[in-house]
Amino acid sequence: MKIGVSSYSWSRYLSEGKLDLFGVISATAEIGFTGIEFTGLGPNGDGQDPIEFAKIVKDKCAEAKLEVLSWTIGADFLKNDVAAEIERLKGQVDIAAALGSPTMRHDATGGFPNRGNNLADYIEALPIVAKGYSGVTEYAADKGVKTMIENHGFFFQDSDRIEALIEKVNNPNFGALIDIGNFLCADEEPTQAVKRVAPYAFHVHAKDFHVKPPTSDPGEGWFRSRGGVPLRGAIVGHGNVDTKRCIEILKEAGYQGYLSIEFEGMEDNRRALEIGYANLKRFAGE
Repeated sequence: MKIGVSSYSWSRYLSEGKLDLFGVISATAEIGFTGIEFTGLGPNGDGQDPIEFAKIVKDKCAEAKLEVLSWTIGADFLKNDVAAEIERLKGQVDIAAALGSPTMRHDATGGFPNRGNNLADYIEALPIVAKGYSGVTEYAADKGVKTMIENHGFFFQDSDRIEALIEKVNNPNFGALIDIGNFLCADEEPTQAVKRVAPYAFHVHAKDFHVKPPTSDPGEGWFRSRGGVPLRGAIVGHGNVDTKRCIEILKEAGYQGYLSIEFEGMEDNRRALEIGYANLKRFAGE
């Protein structure tokens, strides 16, 4: 397995102006990663034609000997009109194609506005969201881009909900971006959740979390899972996720793609990625 990184992992450096997008590309290659995925093209891309700028980014990645792994953007098929959202996302597929990205991850929904968004709400939302993903992935297939749902956003996050959606869409161009850490946000044990959805994997995020008991109050820097468990982003290998076992499960299911670090912890971005890269490389090699 090759090891990549999400540009989101450099969020603090980008927001503080320590690096721009081209600096992120260079720093990613310097650490040793061989692939990069993008969650946006700013700040360098601000005010520029996104298709033409995506082509520039593609060339910069090629110069750095980095493969472009995925294009990640937001979406919501419940808060927005489904047909209109499909059309908007087709434009994002065009950006993914210009980047030379083989995959695009877009969100499903954060849930129905002003509702509890429990299991009954999920069952109601499933055919609506499936219609949206179907329309996008059918267009993307003609562009050579596979589309994905990530276990992300609390509502469409559980492994069985991801599996049900993929089966409902029933298109070979649509699969899963498995974030091995994000299952904790839905209070699922990561190794068991990864085992369920591994056969659908198009791409994988290596993410780690520190976990505390539900009754604890750790303060700033933490958030709570859907069930109220405190979580904080961790350097890969430093948290509670059994990353090594998750990788073994993916291999057993036949996954041979990239492992892409998505770091969202409090530590310095570069140092966290250097340590995470070394750990992930060791886990994958073992």
